[in-house]
Parts: sequence; C-alpha cells; structure tokens
Amino acid sequence: MTPQPGWDDDDVIPDDIDNSDALVMGTRGSPLALAQAKEVAMTLVAASAGMFAPPDLLVIKTTGDKIQDRPLADAGGKGLFTKEIDAALLAGHVDIAVHSMKDLPTELPDNIVVGAVLPREDPRDVLIGAKSIAALPKGARLGTSSLRRGAQVRGKRPDVEVVQLRGNVQTRIKKLQEGVADATLLALAGLHRLGIDTSEYSVLDPSEMLPAVAQGAIAITCRADDAPTVAMLARITHAASERAVTAERALLAALEGSCRTPIAALAEIDDETLTLRAAVISPDGAKRYDAELKGSLHDAERMGRDAGAELKKRAGPNFFTA
Repeated sequence: MTPQPGWDDDDVIPDDIDNSDALVMGTRGSPLALAQAKEVAMTLVAASAGMFAPPDLLVIKTTGDKIQDRPLADAGGKGLFTKEIDAALLAGHVDIAVHSMKDLPTELPDNIVVGAVLPREDPRDVLIGAKSIAALPKGARLGTSSLRRGAQVRGKRPDVEVVQLRGNVQTRIKKLQEGVADATLLALAGLHRLGIDTSEYSVLDPSEMLPAVAQGAIAITCRADDAPTVAMLARITHAASERAVTAERALLAALEGSCRTPIAALAEIDDETLTLRAAVISPDGAKRYDAELKGSLHDAERMGRDAGAELKKRAGPNFFTA
C-alpha cells in the first residue's frame, strides 16, 4: 500500500512544514470520507499550532463500498466499512484511521482504540422530497437502505413503500432526481460536511426521526500500543461529543443489536446533564419501545447500559433478530 503524497490544499499544509515524517491516515474514498479526513488533518495541524506535519493519506476500499447489489444487512452489516481499514492499521500501513463513528462496531479488534472524537455535527436526519413524513403522498416510494429509517417511516406511514437506495450522498440525490424514489432520508451532518445547501430540505426533529447511534460523529482510531499517537489524539478529542457517543454506543452494546434490528438513539448534553433517548423498532415498524434517561454526563456509559437493559427487558428476548 502506497500513501498518496500528502495534501495539496494550502489550508491543510502550511508552506514551511516538512511532511517527510508525517503519519499515514487511512480512510474510505467517498467524497464524505475524504471531507472528514481533511477535517481531521486540519484539526491536527491546528492543535499543534502548525508544528506537526499533517498526515499523508491512504484511501482504502472496504467491503461495504464494494457491495452495491443488496442491502448491507444481508452481507453481515457490522464492520463492512471498517475491517479493511482495521487490517491496514494493525499491519502498520496506516498510523491512524478516520471513520464515521456510526460505522464502528461496538467491539473493536484487539490493539485498536478510539483515540479521538471530533466535535459532533448536527445528528438529525433530513427528508428530501416532502416537508415531513406525514406530508408524503399516499403510497409514496421512500428510498433508503437504512433499516432504522425504514422502520420509523413504516411505523408512522404504513402506506409508504420503502425501496432500497444505496450509494454515497451524491449518488442517492442523483437517483432521487432520476425518479428511482419520491423521497429519501439523509444525515444532515454529511450534507453539511460536503457543503451541500440544505435550505430546501426538511430537517426532522428527533421526535419524528430518531438518529442512528453516533450519527454525525467522526472517530479517529489508532493502535493501542502506539503511545505517542494515543497521546497526540487525546489532545484533540471533544469531551462532550465523546461522552454523548459513549452513552449511545454503550446502549448498542447492551442491546447486542444486530444489523437486522432497527436501533436509534440520541444523547444530548446540557451543562452537566446528559439526556439519552433510545428506541428499538421492529423492521415493519409495527412495534416500538422507547426509553429516556437523564443523569450526569460523567455516568454516560452506565446510562447507556441501563437504557439498553430496560429496552431489552421490555421488548423481550425474541425481539432482537440475529
């Protein structure tokens, strides 16, 4: 594997920085993944006051990128966007890796840790093609590959037909324009990071569409035994975002949720108080169980476990599919 020779953008690499000893950063190659990688590079340079060289870039194609002919849940779901990048990290081909945190399994491979979480973008979903889910025309086709989104739509609008819509953000918007579906749902965070104008789209309140676990958060992973890199990443982690996604991921781990069980959650912080809302939903949207906990942000992980245990008890052992 050969890294690409650094970054060309002047706002990433100052002219007087020697990039010869730069870390190598692994990422997927989608426009959104590259935008997130650039955000990480700029954050690292800014945190060092221009003294550290930004990482070189290694684009890695993952199994999730290669599968376009079927839902990811049918291919195993978990880890499809991370395992090749994890392998490169463990083999020493890259020093750090950038992920959409919602793609990270709750259990990481041995010797891989989340070294930093950047400030979380807006975690809400946007609806393209209608003002709200209620305003969708009767029998409308809503395109999404997300079981979470599909289940919540079906629960509110059983008449709406949910059709598969895969691909990166630009591909899905193009397919919508081509008439593959009447409407679609996308993460607002991704649209913001890509610089896409969202003024004509409908931002959905979490009460209408509860987000995915860790949606809008960028995670940077590294090898646990690489002490200098662990220390460097600790300098840039955003404490509030890290606490919020810790609660949500602890919930997911407690539920032992599979890729076939729609799970949604959002942790929000107000001063020292963390509010965690979570739901598990049957794929057809017919059954839904919700939980809400409030507590100290310092108890984020415990709150996530408690919320998961509550939902697991209420839904029953047969609710969660393999």
